[in-house]
Amino acid sequence: MSQGAEESFKKVISHAKEYGFVFQSSEIYDGLSSVYDYGPNGALLKNNIKNYWWRSMVQLNDNVVGIDSAIFMHPDVWRASGHIDAFNDPLIDNKDSKKRYRADVLVEDYAEKLFQKAEKEIKKAALRFGDSFDSELYRKTNTRVLEYEKKAKTILSRFSKALSNNNLSEARQVIIDEKIKCPVSGSSNWTDVRQFNLMFGTKIGSVAEGANDLFLRPETAQGIFVNFLNVFKTSRMKIPFGIAQVGKAFRNEIVARQFIFRMREFEQMEMQFFIMPGSEMKWFDHWKKVRMNWHESLGFNPKNYRYHNHEKLAHYADAAADIEYNFPFGFKELEGIHSRTDFDLKQHSQHSGKKLQVFDPVSNENFTPSVIETSIGLDRMFLSVLSECLKEETLKDGTLRTVLQLPHSLAPNQAAILPLLKKDKLPECAKKIYDQLKFNFQLIFDEKDAIGKRYRRQDAIGTPICITVDHQSLIDNTVTVRDRDSMGQNRVEIKDLSNIIKNTTSVEALLKKV
Repeated sequence: MSQGAEESFKKVISHAKEYGFVFQSSEIYDGLSSVYDYGPNGALLKNNIKNYWWRSMVQLNDNVVGIDSAIFMHPDVWRASGHIDAFNDPLIDNKDSKKRYRADVLVEDYAEKLFQKAEKEIKKAALRFGDSFDSELYRKTNTRVLEYEKKAKTILSRFSKALSNNNLSEARQVIIDEKIKCPVSGSSNWTDVRQFNLMFGTKIGSVAEGANDLFLRPETAQGIFVNFLNVFKTSRMKIPFGIAQVGKAFRNEIVARQFIFRMREFEQMEMQFFIMPGSEMKWFDHWKKVRMNWHESLGFNPKNYRYHNHEKLAHYADAAADIEYNFPFGFKELEGIHSRTDFDLKQHSQHSGKKLQVFDPVSNENFTPSVIETSIGLDRMFLSVLSECLKEETLKDGTLRTVLQLPHSLAPNQAAILPLLKKDKLPECAKKIYDQLKFNFQLIFDEKDAIGKRYRRQDAIGTPICITVDHQSLIDNTVTVRDRDSMGQNRVEIKDLSNIIKNTTSVEALLKKV
C-alpha cells in the first residue's frame, strides 16, 4: 500500500470511530481482534445498504424469494458441503518477523503490484501522446506492459495450480522464486505452507459429556440449499427462480486484517438462483451484468470497479468471477458470482437420503437444478461505501470541510432538525416539526453548539438535508433547508418538508436504476 493510500485508509478508520459508525468490539477490555461493533450511524447505514440489496433482489424480481435460515445447522450439512474436509486457508509464517500470512494473499498482492506497474506505463504514455492515445492498443502492443501482465498471470496460474493439486511445497516455491518479502521484516525467510480449517466449533446439549459437536456456519448458502424443496413447494415457484438471504457467518480467520474487510464475524447477502442444467453460462453472464449494474447504480466512480475471473475454481464450480472494488489498499473482492453446477443439491441428496429434484414437464423427468450464486459481503460493501464517499473539500474561505457524500437514500439520517438557538421557543418549534416527520423518516434532532458546527457534523455523517428553525419560522411557518453537497440554502414552508425529504432521499430513485 502506498503512503498516500495508507493515509487515506487511516482517515476512513478514524472517521468511522469518531462519528459512531464502527467501534472495536470489547474496546474497554482492549478489544477482540478482527471483531467489530457498528455504532448508531453505522447500524443505520448498514441497514440501509441491506434494505437496498434486499429490495432490488427480492422486491424487483418476481422469481426471487427470501428466507432467514438458522445459524446452527446439523453437522452433516457441513460434511455434505465439503467444509469439514476442505474449508481451508493456506498459511505461511515469516521466521524473522514471526508474522503469519495467507500465502494466497501474499501472491495475489504481489501480482497486483505487477498489474499496477502496467497501468502506470499506460498512464505515462497517455500523458505523452495526449488525445490521440489508444490505451487498448498500447496495452496489447507495448513490450513492457505485456511483460508485467504476462508475469502476473503466470504467477497466479502457477500458484493456483499448486493449490488445486494440494501441492503445498510448490505453493511455497512460488513465493520463494519470486522473492516475495514479508511486509514487516522485509525478508524472504518463510516456513512451509500448511492448510488451516476456518470453521468455529461449538457444542449443543445440557452437559459437556453428552453434548454434540456443532459448527458456526462459515457461509449462509447451505441454509438455502437445505431449504430448497420447502421454498420450492410453499412459494409455488418454478425453475428458474432464486432464494435470497442476509445473515451472519463466522470464520476463524488467522490472518484477519484491513479493518472490517476481513473479519471473524461478518454478514453476507447471498442469492442462489436455480436453473435448468445446460443453461449455466447464460445465467452466469446475466447475473454478472445485473450485479455490476447494481453497484454502478449508486453513482460511484466506475473506474473503481472491475471483474476478475478466477484462475482457480472451487471444486464444485464451472465458472467464477469477482466484482472487485478499488479499496484504499487496492482492488479486492467485493462480490462473487459463481456457477456452482448441481453439486450442492446432489451432495445434500446423497447425505440426507432425500431427493432434491424437480419435475420437468418437457422431458417428463425429474432433474437436479444447477445453481448460479451471487454473494456479497455486507461489511465489505459498507467499507467500500465509506471509502468512496469520504471527501475533504477546501472551501472558498480556505477552511477544510469533511463530508460523507453518501447516496441520499443510504444516509443514516434522512434529515437533521436544527433549532438556530436554544431559546425563544425555537427548540419547541423544531421539536414539533421533528414529531410530525419522524413517523416517515429517520431524523436527528440537534441543538448543541453553533449552527455552523452542527452543519459540519451533519456533513461528516452524511445527512443530506439540514432543516433550520429560526425566529422567522415562528412568524410565517417557513424554515431553511440546506443541501449537504452544494451547501445551498432555500426557504420553504413547513408543510412542504415531507415531500422535499421524500423526493430527495427516497430509495425508489435508486431502485429504478437497477
